[in-house]
Order: sequence, then structure tokens, then C-alpha cells
Amino acid sequence: MGSIVIKGTKEGLILYLNSNNKEVIEEEIINKLDNAKDFFKGSRLKLVDKLNLLDETFLKYMIELLKERYDINAYFENIKVKEETEKVFSGIYEGRTKFIKNTVRSGQRINYQGNIVVIGDVNSGAEIIANGNIVILGALRGVVHAGANGNRKAIVAAYMLQPSLLKIADITSRAPDEKIKPKVPEVAKVKDNLIVIEPYKFI
Repeated sequence: MGSIVIKGTKEGLILYLNSNNKEVIEEEIINKLDNAKDFFKGSRLKLVDKLNLLDETFLKYMIELLKERYDINAYFENIKVKEETEKVFSGIYEGRTKFIKNTVRSGQRINYQGNIVVIGDVNSGAEIIANGNIVILGALRGVVHAGANGNRKAIVAAYMLQPSLLKIADITSRAPDEKIKPKVPEVAKVKDNLIVIEPYKFI
């Protein structure tokens, strides 16, 4: 397999980066696209770092190069975040999912019929309500209610699980008095009519 592979999908063009050698990647992209400038001109292209070894600065540089040299509208996907989200949902019915790509601050209230994934923190004073699962790729310090439609199979997961109030379906759990920071991501779910919290790897 080469350092780069371009594939067409129903979502559009995808450029897979299969190496961490930046010079080789840039050289191969130029060699491949210089021979087909008119074909790719004006297209939309997703960059996928297959090895998760390329830094954001280089990816942004490639986006600028593709735009200036070939008039290609490129963007990149954060594979690490996507993979972590998929792992948390492993074995659980996903349904529709709403992604919040910023910190949810005090006073904000988010309500959604499906699952909610927050790529950031949920601060104290903020509230998240979902009929499905709630996953926080950051610290959870606010109020969350998963399975709000009565779904006791819903879960709440966070890199740092310290909610002021946590509810799944009709079962409520309050934050413990002691403020001990968890050392690993945790998952809250219902077992025997109680909310239990387990390390993320046991989900």
C-alpha cells in the first residue's frame, strides 16, 4: 500500500494517509494530483490519518496546499475521537446521535431524542438530557439524564465522571460527598434497580 490512497465513496472523495513521513506524503500527493488537476478541481476531499501519527499543523498545511494548488476543498477527521466514541457505544444500541463539539457551560441545557456525545466538558450548572446514551469526551460536572423516555438500558460515560446529579430513566444518583477524581474513564448504568459506576473497560 502506498503512502496515500484516494478513494471515491458515496460521501465523496477520501484521501487516506498511510504514512507518518510528511515529505513522502506531500510528494506523492503532488505527483498524483498534478496529472489530474482538472478532474479534482472544486471537489470536496476528506483527509484520513490512518495511523493517527500526523499532527494537526501538518494536516492544516495540506488543506491549504490542496486549496491553493488544486482548488480542492479538503478537511480532516479526528479519528482518535471517533474511535473512542465507537468503543464507548460498543454493544449498545446507538440510534441517532447528536454531537456537541464544544464545552457545555453553566446555564446551558441540551435535550435530544437520541444519543448525545459531547466532545468537551460539561460544566457545573449545565444540563444534558437524552432519550438514549450520553457520552462526555471530557469532564462531567453538571446534571445528566440518560434514557429520559424510560430506557433503563441507556448509559452515561465520561473521561471524568463527577456529575452533580446523574439520572438514568427513573433512577437518580447524586454525587458523593468526597471529591475523589476518577483515574480512568467510567460508565454509569442500571443494575438491579440501582445506578452503578464501573471503569470504562468493563462496558
